Amino acid sequence: MDITAMIFSLVKIVAVIAYLYGLLWVLGVKLKKVEIAGKLVDPSLGVNIFGGVIAFGVIQLALTKFNGFSLLNDFDSGLLYQACTMTMVALGLNLIYGFNGQFSLGQWGFYGIGAYTAADITYRWVNGDSRGLVVVGVGVIIGGLVILLIGKFLSNLRRMPVLSSFTLYLIGSILAGVVAVYAGKLAAPLLDPFLGDSLNKGVLAQGLPMQVVFFLAVVFAGIFAAEVSFLFGLPVLSLGSDYFGIATLGFSIVVYTLMVNSDTILPFPEMKGGRGMIGIPKLTTWFWAFLFLVLVIVIMRNIIRSSTGRSILSVREDETAARSMGIDVARTKLMSFVIGSFFAGIGGGVYAHFIGFLSPGAFDFLVGFNPLIIIVFGGLGSMTGTITASFGWIFFLEGMLREILGKISPEAPSWRYVLYPLTLLLLMLVRPQGLLGSVEWGFLKSKIIPLRKSETREGVNNHE
Repeated sequence: MDITAMIFSLVKIVAVIAYLYGLLWVLGVKLKKVEIAGKLVDPSLGVNIFGGVIAFGVIQLALTKFNGFSLLNDFDSGLLYQACTMTMVALGLNLIYGFNGQFSLGQWGFYGIGAYTAADITYRWVNGDSRGLVVVGVGVIIGGLVILLIGKFLSNLRRMPVLSSFTLYLIGSILAGVVAVYAGKLAAPLLDPFLGDSLNKGVLAQGLPMQVVFFLAVVFAGIFAAEVSFLFGLPVLSLGSDYFGIATLGFSIVVYTLMVNSDTILPFPEMKGGRGMIGIPKLTTWFWAFLFLVLVIVIMRNIIRSSTGRSILSVREDETAARSMGIDVARTKLMSFVIGSFFAGIGGGVYAHFIGFLSPGAFDFLVGFNPLIIIVFGGLGSMTGTITASFGWIFFLEGMLREILGKISPEAPSWRYVLYPLTLLLLMLVRPQGLLGSVEWGFLKSKIIPLRKSETREGVNNHE
């Protein structure tokens, strides 16, 4: 890579980071209310939506080719989609670890579950098995209800030894899975007369039905990952944070093993086990990547700024104090774990339909340390830091650095895995709290204004 190309790559990285901060700023713009027809109207929401549309259009124009040239080529667009999916996964992990204090190494496993679930739905659909979406949809709904009933019944067993309660939860999980699968298979033929020709393969050539299927597949993938995390989290969240991390690492290894043997252990021959799943329709576009990314950011931001978010932060700071204030610590931990896993499942669904091919190697537990490094690098408890670090990680380390090392030697790109930990160690020495610490920007900035010292003293004096 020559100097000009390197400078151009750096300019792209700076432009992408500036774009992210501009997006967060425009989504957080607040205007004064104006009087229209005698009523005060807040125009802020309209400005935020309009700004979001403009932000979407800017990248879309950069991706569009004019006379065979575009500002962002195919390689750059691939990095952009990877950055969006990595941001979703990392934000979910930051909710679990950065905001709630639960050290988890299982996020990559839920990412893989979401990827394979969404890919299997669309793969079956384009190959004429239109009942796949119905089976998964009904299975997710029925399975969720069964999971809630089992969880409610077994919630009284939290004081049992972890091994005993885990065995009971495992039996309940198998029961929920069996009920979900058979409910979906029984529902599909019953719904055929009502669905009519809308499920026939001939309709799939049209753009809208396939896009709707893709959206539903990604949403169902996120829900399924959340349901699995619910069943897994019920028994193991009673462990301490370190032991919980070990348990989630074991979960990732189990998921990876199931992926490698999916064509023999699981009833999904189309996944082809270790050979990798092919034939996945490439449906991820900038519209879908942008839409799901913004939805994840907005949902997480609203959670953190709500009373539920305060409970999540309280549990991280001091579980005993949170419990004394009436906060259900176990429920708060489980909720954070489930929501974070849901975000990972969404990211997996988007990733699967961008790459068009799934290999178990992409979900190896060693690769699963990447989102953990990202949230530590950006700052635990900072959404802005996570977003910045995710895009910087992909565009610089996986993009520019990989290309530079590739010019030196075909084996040189593997040295990235030496530079990653060295970079993290250097950051821990220079700035242990991460790049941004707990700082937020624009739309993500908290509205809560801290009291001045004089006000604090006055309140104490009045109390006395």
